[in-house]
Amino acid sequence: MKTAYTYTLLRYVHDVASGEFANVGVVLFSPTARYAGALCRETHGRISKMFPDINRDGFKSLMRYIESQIDAAGARMQGELPLETLPADALALARTVLPHDDSSLQWGPVGGGLCDDPAQKLEDLFARYVERYDDKSVVNSRTDEEVWSRFKRALDEKHLTAHLQPKKISVADDEIEFTRAYKNDQWHCIEPLSLDLALADSIKDKAHKWLGQITSVKNTSESFRVYFLVGAPRLPELRESYENALKILAKVPVKHEIVPEEAAVSFATRLEKIVELHERL
Repeated sequence: MKTAYTYTLLRYVHDVASGEFANVGVVLFSPTARYAGALCRETHGRISKMFPDINRDGFKSLMRYIESQIDAAGARMQGELPLETLPADALALARTVLPHDDSSLQWGPVGGGLCDDPAQKLEDLFARYVERYDDKSVVNSRTDEEVWSRFKRALDEKHLTAHLQPKKISVADDEIEFTRAYKNDQWHCIEPLSLDLALADSIKDKAHKWLGQITSVKNTSESFRVYFLVGAPRLPELRESYENALKILAKVPVKHEIVPEEAAVSFATRLEKIVELHERL
């Protein structure tokens, strides 16, 4: 059965006078399904090329904040009584997180329609309005964000995304920031990792990069486990390189798991049990 939805696009407006902008996120709201979700850029590559003086760190932090706050609002809606007052539309919801002002981030007009699955529609809108204009420097590749979207959908269905938060794992001379983590007796750090690249060497290099980064912070005083949410290459000739990359990741010297994207639903189920057990304590 189809459900009504509205959406609004988040725009980065570099120069208000010229009106030049780039879409950097989407918020979708379906009152009937009591669903609210957001997808925002986690990389600034294309935006930096268009507007070289952008504050890169501030941009990434704000994108994470907006996405997490909308996801948290969606989780609250699921637990509210049907008589609770809901926002008028996606724009009204979006402005509770980022009010209208004269900053570079502005919400676009409201759009809407009918869909079978609001979470899937959010992914479709993000791909259509945000990702489609990217300069694909590597042919036949997927970004980490694209791999994350498949896992996010499974987590959203169990209302888990709002429980995740950024976490820095630090030692005296180095640190890694995970954009999604959950804390009980240890930190569960989640890292989407696209190994769907065009070149065999690129796949291997990416795995080596993460092995080195985790090794650098292995002696931290905090207990943590890393979950690599992995997207495999779609080109059959890269399968061997992918398998070798998994072997490299398996050498990570801390507690870790490698989760293929076809296991997104089972991963969400396991995380749900971790959250439920901790929330009952």
